[in-house]
Amino acid sequence: MDALLIVSFGGPEGPDDVVPFLERVTRGRGIPRERLVEVGAHYTHFAGVSPINAQNRALVAAVRGELDQRGETLPVLWGNRNWHPLLPEALREARDLGATRVFAFLTSAYSSYSGCRQYRENLAEALAEVQAEDPAWQPQVHKLRTYWNHPGFVEPVVEATRAALAELPPGARLVFTTHSIPTADADRCDYVAQHRDLAEVVASAVGRPGAWDLVYQSRSGAPHVPWLEPDISDHLAALARAGVPGAAMVPIGFVSDHMEVIWDLDTVAAQTAADVGLPVARAATPGTDPRFVAMVADLLAEQRAAADGASEVARPALGGLGPRVTPCAPGCCPNPRGPRPALCGSDPA
Repeated sequence: MDALLIVSFGGPEGPDDVVPFLERVTRGRGIPRERLVEVGAHYTHFAGVSPINAQNRALVAAVRGELDQRGETLPVLWGNRNWHPLLPEALREARDLGATRVFAFLTSAYSSYSGCRQYRENLAEALAEVQAEDPAWQPQVHKLRTYWNHPGFVEPVVEATRAALAELPPGARLVFTTHSIPTADADRCDYVAQHRDLAEVVASAVGRPGAWDLVYQSRSGAPHVPWLEPDISDHLAALARAGVPGAAMVPIGFVSDHMEVIWDLDTVAAQTAADVGLPVARAATPGTDPRFVAMVADLLAEQRAAADGASEVARPALGGLGPRVTPCAPGCCPNPRGPRPALCGSDPA
């Protein structure tokens, strides 16, 4: 039996969860508890609750409904890297249901260590944990392909970008934003190229080819370590100084309105824009847009066909980079702290 596993980051669901959640996210890095309390302060603006878990529950329900409409009865499960339900819990559920193949969809659209390989490492660790308890369970685990340029992701972003521009004065600037990562990590993967590829597709679709900026947000880590720049707030201030009449913030790095969107953009960046007198509008993320939900089902169908040995599998993609093939190349998005076991693309575990 096959099962679909939605794999996400996870987030706290109450004030008491915040520091334990951050401890799990930063484990092994030696960050003092006092610093985690300071970092977690922005969760207090939302009663200690990250919206990501509710959004993932909604996505699971929507994907289950899409598969039902297609006559597919396989279970749709959900597991997180950093908060409950954790990946071992989800894989135990798959085992108890009798799944022999598990297809993993990541709520991360791009290639990078933190956005792809780290998820695959955590999946491998979770699988090893469950198999240590039950060595007889030997499933194949397949990761669905990276999808930054899939029409089901791109089309909702285009529509949301048009809506954001419509709220702003003529001449407003398109500002695409994504999570910053260390520049050393960016040098080892196609993270920036994939974002730039999507940005041009979206800008062209709304009649603004070449007239856009790619900026970054949500930086963490030691101040002396170089991360991708410019920061969204710094860039908005620069646009205001240049006399730009407005900015449409398009969070192409995120699939739903979770904490990095509602805090770093809707709260911090929006306040910066207000302080410098720059009108801004924020484009919506795909969330449970029917096109995005259908994409998940389509990616599942692709990977099941490939796993079944199909000689030709259609993999739609927009832009200039083409679809990300699976299995992933051995050197793709390496762990900066050294090699660790990882499920690799569509390779069976």
